[in-house]
Amino acid sequence: MAKTTLKLPFSLLFFTSLTLTLATLALTAAETAAYPTIPGTMPTGCSLSEEEVPTPVRREVYENGQIYDITHRITSDMPSFGSKEGLGQYLWLPKSIKNGSLANNSEMKLPSHTGTHVDAPGHVFDHYFDAGYDVDTLDLGVLNGPALLVDVPRDKNITAEVMESLNIPRGVRRVIFRTLNTDRKLMFKREFDSSYVGFMKDGARWLVQNTDIKLVGIDYLSAAAHDDLLPSHYEFLEGREVILVEGLKLDGVPAGLYNIHCLHLRLLGAEGSPIRCILIK
Repeated sequence: MAKTTLKLPFSLLFFTSLTLTLATLALTAAETAAYPTIPGTMPTGCSLSEEEVPTPVRREVYENGQIYDITHRITSDMPSFGSKEGLGQYLWLPKSIKNGSLANNSEMKLPSHTGTHVDAPGHVFDHYFDAGYDVDTLDLGVLNGPALLVDVPRDKNITAEVMESLNIPRGVRRVIFRTLNTDRKLMFKREFDSSYVGFMKDGARWLVQNTDIKLVGIDYLSAAAHDDLLPSHYEFLEGREVILVEGLKLDGVPAGLYNIHCLHLRLLGAEGSPIRCILIK
């Protein structure tokens, strides 16, 4: 039988060689510090091209203004308490489809009091911390239910005088305090600003002794004014009845009555946790 030799056209050979070269370059480009190649694996393809993937939509308001997301997105540029540099990198992608993993799996490292977060009694009382009063012991009944969003006078911290002037009626258990912090957009600035508005000691004491408020929400990283940082926290948290939710995103939300829903992470042993909060009309 005669031996047959298959001869490919030069154009096809050139196209095949070019394709292999481009594939090698693409693979090399994918092998970056962010996406290191895993030995013994090859990258997998995607079912959709970049042109077919729609741009994701990020929203603050849902259901035609019925639901407000009052949680700040966690970003590397958001403020972190006491830091001039902000939060910094908090998210890594050690396993990715680009480096040959079966799926994308991120890792994160961040302070428990990052962004919109909740405080447990063990935050400022060491004996409560040792006794186990962590975020896993917080009452979800307090963190969810009817809530009042009020605007605080913009020219001062929240003192006993300010609290009295707000005329919050008895029976109101959850109050969100919007302050000058929202107007100044402090939660959108990388550097921590110690001039933020918060509760002075006498304001915190007045709230505990003269109202039924058990959930205190505020629009910066601490409910306590910087000048009364620990004294105000002591007033709020000593009785283990008041829960502080700090760093809320309140711009563009009308004042008034809502249902608030806040859910934090069940971090056993942690005195704080990031929390997701929404308001529903």
